Amino acid sequence: MRVSHSFSADFDDPNLVSTAGLLPVMGLAEDAGLHELLADRVSVPGPAGANAAVKIPALVAGMVAGADSISDMGLLRHGGMGRLFTAGRAPTTLGTHLRAYTFGHVRQLDAVSSRLLANLADRVPGLVAGADQVAYLDVDDTIRQTHGYAKQGTGYGYSGVRGLNAQLATLSTPTVAPVIAATRLRRGSAASAHGAPRLIAEAVATAQKAGATGTITVRADSAYYNRDVVAAARTGGARFSITARMDPAVTAAISRIPEEDWVGIEYPQAIFDEQEGRWISDAEVAEIPYTAFTSRRKAEHVTARLIVRRVKRLNPAGAPVGQDELLTAYRHHAVFTDSSLGMLEAEASHRDHAIVEQVIADLKNGPLAHLPSGVFTANAAWLVCAAMAFNLTRAAGVIASKRHARARTATIRAQLIQVPARIANHARKWRLHLPTAWPWQSAWESLFDRAHATATAIA
Repeated sequence: MRVSHSFSADFDDPNLVSTAGLLPVMGLAEDAGLHELLADRVSVPGPAGANAAVKIPALVAGMVAGADSISDMGLLRHGGMGRLFTAGRAPTTLGTHLRAYTFGHVRQLDAVSSRLLANLADRVPGLVAGADQVAYLDVDDTIRQTHGYAKQGTGYGYSGVRGLNAQLATLSTPTVAPVIAATRLRRGSAASAHGAPRLIAEAVATAQKAGATGTITVRADSAYYNRDVVAAARTGGARFSITARMDPAVTAAISRIPEEDWVGIEYPQAIFDEQEGRWISDAEVAEIPYTAFTSRRKAEHVTARLIVRRVKRLNPAGAPVGQDELLTAYRHHAVFTDSSLGMLEAEASHRDHAIVEQVIADLKNGPLAHLPSGVFTANAAWLVCAAMAFNLTRAAGVIASKRHARARTATIRAQLIQVPARIANHARKWRLHLPTAWPWQSAWESLFDRAHATATAIA
């Protein structure tokens, strides 16, 4: 492709917009009751905290469109955006609003996010399709790096990086892409499992409101292997599938598994073994009953299944000191679970825990590229807005097409949201003129028609 002519450029058209896809997406947000939920449940005092029902949707819209900082919210104020939307606010106003939040106000925003997801699931049935049978809540956390020492709450966490710690619980089913059921921002030095029982309890409740009336399984890695996490899952009526730490009790249980119990398993697609530093395509799996957390009082012991996957070590000499010959020859990965699935199905299901890592990567490629404020509670509110923006984008993808239903948010943004358009008025009716031969025209029209039908019904 080559430049065809010599051009000049002028920023002089007041009727152009670069993000025409925001129109149907924010129409979907209105249909799901975002503004009413904010008006009813978020009450931040003072002039800076006023009008949350206007300012929070503006922040969410900016994130849907690709904003990853407060200053990026200026993309909502170009060209004809004032004709597409009312009550726009300057980026500085939105930043001031977030800085007025306390922890209690962030919790109010959490309640809005939970109910918004439930309303979206009700209006977009495919969003959590199959959750009435089987659903998974994946819990994990990530360090969002910060620079300088002005931000409140920063510290050095398990990764050795200075920043803030964002904890997430995602809701998914075997047939649909994940949405975010709960979030929490913690200090950078927080342990992974800190506050996890409460997050899990809220995520399970949100999942049930969103239609997850079947079996819910909470999946997590070894950082969450503790009795309180298991208790939170069980109290909410969910099952659990958690990577067990290789402590002496677990190691002893593995050594008791008879050699004839190990069953070979081949992976359709190779998986990367981080500890071995290589791709593996086969392994062996076995299980044994196991009682965990025996250092606590007897009433708090938990008896379930220990499902173990073993892979031959390339370098047995690198095995931990003190292990017997069996454990030296293999590297073991144990999962503590009360799943009702068969052994191989339960092991494969747990490996799908990587879903939450994909969501974290999506967020870091979008609104969590930065935590933009020096005020901790402002960043906590920003994280909740990011979750709402993610869920809205996911719902838009489900409406648009089967392909977009499972696409990354960056793909949905590029193909359905960041679509240029010119606004025109014909016979007292507003109309958008979009590019001819847009490759994703059909998907965009499906999304737009759904929002337009909703607006007509409301009118």
